[in-house]
Amino acid sequence: MHLAMGIREQKREETLKRITQCAMTLFAREGYEATTIDAVAAAAGISRRTFFHYFKSKDDILLSQQAGMGEQLIAALSAEPDAGSPWKTLASAMRRIAASYPVDELVAIDRMMMSIEAVQQRKQASYIRDEKLIFAALQQRWPAAEAMSLRMAAMLSISLSRLSLDAWRVDGGTGPLVHYLDAAIEALPSGNAKG
Repeated sequence: MHLAMGIREQKREETLKRITQCAMTLFAREGYEATTIDAVAAAAGISRRTFFHYFKSKDDILLSQQAGMGEQLIAALSAEPDAGSPWKTLASAMRRIAASYPVDELVAIDRMMMSIEAVQQRKQASYIRDEKLIFAALQQRWPAAEAMSLRMAAMLSISLSRLSLDAWRVDGGTGPLVHYLDAAIEALPSGNAKG
């Protein structure tokens, strides 16, 4: 039974990846608005009904490309050696993630997301969720630390990620995102960076 679940889950992941890749290719080639769910399903070799087992809408596909910021940061945080404080450790994990983003892919996804109001609104709502996830992970790793300090670190991580992405976008998305994150972190008043 365990092996069957493993194979089933693996097939599900493969299908999810195929749908996402086909959709992103169609979005880039045909435009987001011109791409239909039927076209995505056909390109992925699935039925329309199967599509809806994976995604509720085209918006969900696009959001999935930048979803999981909180989960990514938690995974990076768990692998990050202690840098002397929760904030410094979290900032180091953030830098590693930002440095790993391929600029060309980030530009394409960001442009699509910024052109669709409904996607932007849903993305805004995801930031609160990510802050809560990061706060819980910080509390688990540093149970003796002051809750307000950990909550501030979680909120700063999301705020600085957003700020650096905005600055990167204003500059045309040409340089590495990590440079903008470094600038945002450096701009913090020193009292806020101790944490």
